[in-house]
Amino acid sequence: MKRRKAREYALQLLFQLDIRKEKPTITLFKRFWIDEDPDEEVRAFTEEIVKGTYKHLRSINEKILACAKNWSLDRMATVDRNVLRMATYEILYRIDIPPSVTINEAIELAKKYGTDESGAFVNGILDSVARLAGKVDASQLR
Repeated sequence: MKRRKAREYALQLLFQLDIRKEKPTITLFKRFWIDEDPDEEVRAFTEEIVKGTYKHLRSINEKILACAKNWSLDRMATVDRNVLRMATYEILYRIDIPPSVTINEAIELAKKYGTDESGAFVNGILDSVARLAGKVDASQLR
């Protein structure tokens, strides 16, 4: 449950950064945490996701585009784009998290904050990202 909450916070931050065309800064995190009061584990995981996603943003975007047939990043809904980015970061760079867990969490976030089609859209692309990265067999995904 703690990681789910951290992912929700990370999505909020990534969404904000995307809309404002900014990068994560200490000031941004300080402003964000003023209104929230998570425990240190949630805060740390949130910031790891956001910083890691931005550190590898170019390669993450490339992987998403390679798997999103006939889609550009600009055409994707902002929520979907940022769910895909943070989940792709976890799949590619967080070996401590099983890709199937990451994908399931991303689907739930997309369903909660996106459109009616977001869950299926995110699932399809992340399934391809995981297979392209050789991280998971398609039969392990829902």
